[in-house]
Amino acid sequence: MQQNRHPWAELETPAVLIDLDILDRNLRHTAELAHQAGVKLRPHFKTHKSIWIAKEQIRYGACGITVAKLGEAEVLADAGIADFLVAFPIVGETKLRRLARLMERANVIVSTDNVQVAQGLSQLGRSIGKDIKLYIDVNTGLNRCGKEPGEETAQLVQEIAKLPYVHVTGLMTHGGFAYGKKTQEQIREAARVEAEGLVRTKQLLEQSGIPIEEISVGSTPTSKFISDIDGVTEIRPGAYVYGDISQLAIGVITPEECAMHVLATVVSTPRKGTAIIDAGSKTFSSDASAHVPGYGTLRDFPDVYVERLSEEHGILHLPESVQFEIGDQLLFLPNHCCTTANLHDELQGVRGNRIDHMIKVDARGKIR
Repeated sequence: MQQNRHPWAELETPAVLIDLDILDRNLRHTAELAHQAGVKLRPHFKTHKSIWIAKEQIRYGACGITVAKLGEAEVLADAGIADFLVAFPIVGETKLRRLARLMERANVIVSTDNVQVAQGLSQLGRSIGKDIKLYIDVNTGLNRCGKEPGEETAQLVQEIAKLPYVHVTGLMTHGGFAYGKKTQEQIREAARVEAEGLVRTKQLLEQSGIPIEEISVGSTPTSKFISDIDGVTEIRPGAYVYGDISQLAIGVITPEECAMHVLATVVSTPRKGTAIIDAGSKTFSSDASAHVPGYGTLRDFPDVYVERLSEEHGILHLPESVQFEIGDQLLFLPNHCCTTANLHDELQGVRGNRIDHMIKVDARGKIR
């Protein structure tokens, strides 16, 4: 199998390549999906952590950006982007002080699923003389943050709404459980479940006199079906920008929508059925997939995959008919684009057969 004639043969490996034409199509396509469905697009920054890509998303119509942590928002604010949803509970005096400073230069919404967290935000709002806008996180199937939709969340919102200096403007959820589905119809149903729980909760709250302006749903797989879903006002997909095995394996994207690949070099062929590449867990990330074996598959030939990882070594699984030579360059699709991007200071933006420009991962490591 000949895999070493890449146009980037002189590029030092391992390297993460981003096809800029595919990236641009992905950005435009999701922006168009949101526009056609009449919902706002607030994409998640944690996938790419790139100021340049965030600005491209806004250029294509995003209303603002979703971030996982305050550190990501601070990086964006420094770059002049000033509308965020911090989709993570903010706990502790240090983080509350950072939030106060961020609110001086940006429109910020924060999320919570807990009265105690909301009380801390209320006290901050009092100290700065400004209402803090809240989205309440609801569990619609991922079993992460959030109380159950319906009465349980409605009671929580009613308690939080009594607090001064906070204003509940929306309900949010993340339909990440859709990655465990296997068919398009199952994913479509997950999108319906994701939205229906929030809409039902909104109706209960409005009956009690608490208006809810925004119904915000997350996850790339369920965002594909937004035109089929009623009641949603905002979507927050993230991984759509690059594509990866987790999306490809469940059929929500095609190989032509995969913008990210890992370029690696064969550095050892120690025994039959095995080849070693120069890309390990510090390149691919160690996220496994529920749908395919290994940590990355060879583009155009998924029977070759990264079976095991050391920090710097990738051990390939090779079918009997396949062998590689020392120096062969191989192009792999990683399992999870978000964690892969966060392992690197910069990604190689390619267009056609040339390196076009570097994509800086500006918020790499911003976990606080």
